[in-house]
Amino acid sequence: MRLSVLDQSPILSGLDAPRAIAETLRLARRADELGYERYWLAEHHAIAALGDPCPEVLLARLGAETRRIRIGSGGVLLPYYSAFRTAESFRMLEALYPGRVDLGIGRAPGGDLRTAQAVGGGHAPGAERFPEQVWELVGHLDGALPDEHPFKRVRVQPEVPGAPEVWLLGSSDYSGALAAQLGLPFAFAHFISARGGDAVCRFYRDRFQPSAREPRPRVIVCTFAICAQSDGEAERLAASIDLRRLHMALNVDAPIPTTEEALAHRYSDEERRYVLGQRARAVLGGPQKCRDEIEAMAARYGADEVMLLTITGDYDSRLRSYELIMQAFQ
Repeated sequence: MRLSVLDQSPILSGLDAPRAIAETLRLARRADELGYERYWLAEHHAIAALGDPCPEVLLARLGAETRRIRIGSGGVLLPYYSAFRTAESFRMLEALYPGRVDLGIGRAPGGDLRTAQAVGGGHAPGAERFPEQVWELVGHLDGALPDEHPFKRVRVQPEVPGAPEVWLLGSSDYSGALAAQLGLPFAFAHFISARGGDAVCRFYRDRFQPSAREPRPRVIVCTFAICAQSDGEAERLAASIDLRRLHMALNVDAPIPTTEEALAHRYSDEERRYVLGQRARAVLGGPQKCRDEIEAMAARYGADEVMLLTITGDYDSRLRSYELIMQAFQ
């Protein structure tokens, strides 16, 4: 079982963004030591709980802090940017860390409408050009644009022998179908949408068209995961992400609650039903329970790899969760 990490650089209540970024680097070093396959950083904008708006910048430092693990974006929100400029940024990362770079691409806005307009230079970029952007991006990276393309003769620098892996990210059938059509590997966000993803991944595999990059389909499924020494302790740690999900539903823009803050919250019956209904997006429990659920999820999705997103109310228990899961598989 190949296991990987998705990190949103969570900002905990009472702490700040520099601490969140420092903890991202600490976790990346440990994930590298533990044997995780890859470490992806997510892009979010103007959200009090998440501290990384520009994964391509932080990846440059992340690569220097690690030695073996693949590093990448999970993902760059391509509708905001030009395909050419994104290709240049990740060519630079490939030059720095050859054979270790992934370019994960998403099309969600990563924030509210006003934020999308700010990031987009005054307008909210739509996703109608997304398939063309992905095709152009791959063409720039591989020098494979057709002769009639207006940017065919534009030099993409730095010129390096290799290129990043390109992954299409999604939580719906749209991205799965596009990944199959373009012959790209696909990462499904179970932590966003817990229902129907297995059907999306089956469709992707069935319709996959081999490409110069990928001779066969490849699937990552990404899930929330909290592992502790016991099921009861994992349940206690999950209180922070329960309250965070409620905050998101109520448009409360606040840092991640500490465990103590979360346990002190008094839920209404409706709120309690809501947060428990979100638990399908997560693997939660002691080491053996987490291993069993991760293996079952991989089988259900037909996944080649499972990526884990862990957020708790303190950074030490987050790191320990990744240690315990890897130990359970070893």
